[in-house]
Amino acid sequence: MLKMATDKIETDEGPCCPICLEQFSIPRQLPCAHSFCEKCLQSHITTEYAKYENEKLTYIKCPVCRNSASPAIKDRPISEWTTLFPVNTVLQSILPAKSKVDRLCDARNSEGVHAPAEGYCVACKESMCIDCLKVHKKLKISKDHTIISVDELACNPRNVMKLANGFTCSEHHGEDIKYYCKDHSVPCCGTCFFDSHKICSKVIDLKKDLPALQRDSSLEEIIADMKKIEMHLKKFMEMNEACVNALEPQVERLTNQIREVRKKINSVLDELEKRVKTEGNRIYKEEVIRKQDENQQCLSILHSVRNSHYFLETVYKYGSNLQKFLMTETMMSQLYFYCNLVGEKYEKTNKLAVTVQFSPTIQSILSISLSELGKVVTTTSSNTLPLPCSQRPTKDCQLERVDVIDLKLPTVKGAQWYTGVTFLPGERVIIADYNNKQCILLSSSYQFITSHTLTGNPWNICVLDDQEVAVSLYNQCKIQILSVIGDVIRPVRTITTTYNCTGIATAGNGDMVVRGPCVNNKGQWILINMRGDVKCTHQYDIPFNEGYNYIAVNNMKTRVYVSVYGMNSLLCFDMDGRKLFTYSPDNLREPHGVAVDRYDNIYVLGNWSNNIHQLSPNGSVIQVVKTGVPKSPMAICIHQSKDILIITNRQDRTKLHIYQLK
Repeated sequence: MLKMATDKIETDEGPCCPICLEQFSIPRQLPCAHSFCEKCLQSHITTEYAKYENEKLTYIKCPVCRNSASPAIKDRPISEWTTLFPVNTVLQSILPAKSKVDRLCDARNSEGVHAPAEGYCVACKESMCIDCLKVHKKLKISKDHTIISVDELACNPRNVMKLANGFTCSEHHGEDIKYYCKDHSVPCCGTCFFDSHKICSKVIDLKKDLPALQRDSSLEEIIADMKKIEMHLKKFMEMNEACVNALEPQVERLTNQIREVRKKINSVLDELEKRVKTEGNRIYKEEVIRKQDENQQCLSILHSVRNSHYFLETVYKYGSNLQKFLMTETMMSQLYFYCNLVGEKYEKTNKLAVTVQFSPTIQSILSISLSELGKVVTTTSSNTLPLPCSQRPTKDCQLERVDVIDLKLPTVKGAQWYTGVTFLPGERVIIADYNNKQCILLSSSYQFITSHTLTGNPWNICVLDDQEVAVSLYNQCKIQILSVIGDVIRPVRTITTTYNCTGIATAGNGDMVVRGPCVNNKGQWILINMRGDVKCTHQYDIPFNEGYNYIAVNNMKTRVYVSVYGMNSLLCFDMDGRKLFTYSPDNLREPHGVAVDRYDNIYVLGNWSNNIHQLSPNGSVIQVVKTGVPKSPMAICIHQSKDILIITNRQDRTKLHIYQLK
């Protein structure tokens, strides 16, 4: 029986690394708050880097949530990246004593020297060796800083929490979280506040107004929800193991079934063999007797012929002419008789052949191939479990249009048409301008920054990582990869395909999902890697060949959504190409843009019906928005943490319609 990882789920000896499933050894924390053993994280970084050895990576993907994580100093060697992510001191403080490790001096460690730390400076938030502590206490600027011994930190989580005080910003390295924006439901540091939230109406100072943010949920309720999640994960793993264990006897039963079928067939064939042998022996014996009789007759005739031969020669040698004449006449009569007799024998004697005449059933079995004779068939059935904890009540959310931005650029001579739009990491926006073969970069306040000319007409655009976007070029059979660093857009590489690309979305792990061509009333979506190699292609039926299609992937990268305007439908597939559901109500006409919010709710634009359909992850309707929707909505994107939607439209092609999910 195969061993599965279920044995690990009952161990409860403290926090465990999600990679090695063992107790943490020097837990390093990524900006997304997930922690891993230092060695495990370094192994993951090395593996990720090896996938793109020809490209200079400046980030990695978290092994758990796949969010991007950049080291504090991006130009350091890849072998040092792990040490640039902070140690999770809170997590380390609650590890069992046997798993604790010596804390190293942060300053010396950054120089590549592993010196054991003796103390921790509360003000500087750094561990220091004894030499660094001596210097620290002598400096005028730091002599009054509070120092806590490393031993006291290691043994007392309460002290660690006092030092943690708050949390640092994931976007601005080292800056403390000081505010909370209720408009966007995000915590932010001082830089976040001045860059993006200065004009927001509900920004809470966490030091002054923290009680205003206290949630109704108690600690016990949150822990209860977390325990439910643990229970469901354990249940899921147990179900997987039960499924695997149940397969073993099924496989044995399959072989037994084949064995029984073979036994029955062999039994029938054995009986047939006995009958054939008995009947064949009877035929053989009868034929032997008959042929022996015929040969005996032939032998008698043969001797008669020889006797006549001898008699004739003797008469011709010693007899008279009269005797010769009469003997000749007699022999002539005998000769005719012998000729007729031999001819008759040849006519009556045939070569006997014995064969077995199988029944049509056996003949049909013998004529079919192995694949037609039988095959192993697998069937799947889903196990439904209730949600382990409550989610945001999306049915009560309102989609409110808060602004309309006219982006008609005076420097552009041709008519602009925005067929693709997406948020970059942060709040900046990049747009695909189809008519003018360009991409346009906007600030977080939707002000023009720069543009970049493409080699063809862009249709759609998606974010690959912190620095790169992919643009599908309509009727070009190309995907152009661009880097967006600061205020500069640069071409990185071009992927040439054998098919025309329209909708495009990131599928995680460096892969992309692309809406391929429609041929012979078959639509298709294609999974490709960063080099453009096709990993798999999945087809589905459509009423006629069409081109204006969009595509999206859910946050867990397990589902693909394709809008099919010719069918007035939104199709949902899993990553293996199995169709999960079809959404095609009467009030959805010519669907175009499709996107997914942070709760995996789906938004699809009715281009002809002029509405926005908001669906739950399972495809049920949450709401259909008609008020404030632009005529002929085209493309849509959603800011995953701030619940901001941007919609372009075919009627007013230069306008961006900004919505807030409240």
